[in-house]
Amino acid sequence: MHNQPRRPLMTISLYGVTYFHRQNPYMVAWLSALYPGFGHYLLNQYARATLLTLSEVTTNTLIHINEAIIYSFCGQFEMAKAVIKTHWLLGYVIIYFYAIWDSYRSTLVQNKMCQLAELENEPLRCTIIHPFEIQYLEQRNPWMAGFYSFFFPCLGQLYNHQWLLAFYGIIWWWIYLSLSHAHTSLLYLLHNNAQESIAVLNPHWLLFMPSVWGGSIYHAFYTALEHNRLFRLEQRQHLVDRYRNSEVRLFP
Repeated sequence: MHNQPRRPLMTISLYGVTYFHRQNPYMVAWLSALYPGFGHYLLNQYARATLLTLSEVTTNTLIHINEAIIYSFCGQFEMAKAVIKTHWLLGYVIIYFYAIWDSYRSTLVQNKMCQLAELENEPLRCTIIHPFEIQYLEQRNPWMAGFYSFFFPCLGQLYNHQWLLAFYGIIWWWIYLSLSHAHTSLLYLLHNNAQESIAVLNPHWLLFMPSVWGGSIYHAFYTALEHNRLFRLEQRQHLVDRYRNSEVRLFP
């Protein structure tokens, strides 16, 4: 019977590379505060992250939180209070703060798991060939990953071979673009028609976009860095094992 490693550092599958890595818990919590679920994506907890992002966009739309934020920024506090649907609000607040707390807690746990996995130093797998996809560890340019997501969110995730996450994010970005009328507004602005540019915007859907845009850039950049680290670690393991009995010392 094949013994499975007790604490593997990473696994590679049809959907990409999933791994433990050390992170700043405050940064992860901050990403969850910007958009519930984003902190969990950084922790490779895709199922709960997707559940939280769907919960955020659904309940935010039902409660009209983004509209209330716009009215508050404009000093129209009575309008902000009038537009909020209070019977959904308590559940939204509970889930919002749970997402922040759970991402912070999970980061602390994963940091410990990462340290233990590195000490056990189980062999890493670098390639998987599947009829639908080929996944492998390779050196990637983090700036290029961030660059792709800068121009269209989640293209950086596609560059990092996280095709399922990229598909999910790209679909939602098209939804945000369509419902916010951001491209139409930009065209009016380029034609020096600022009044029409502002009038055509839908602020509810527009307010989602900065968090999604920034989160996608950071996630793509940071993921590429971590993939590079795993690539170097796997290569080191391979060379140490292959030249174990050699008189030449490759590593101290």
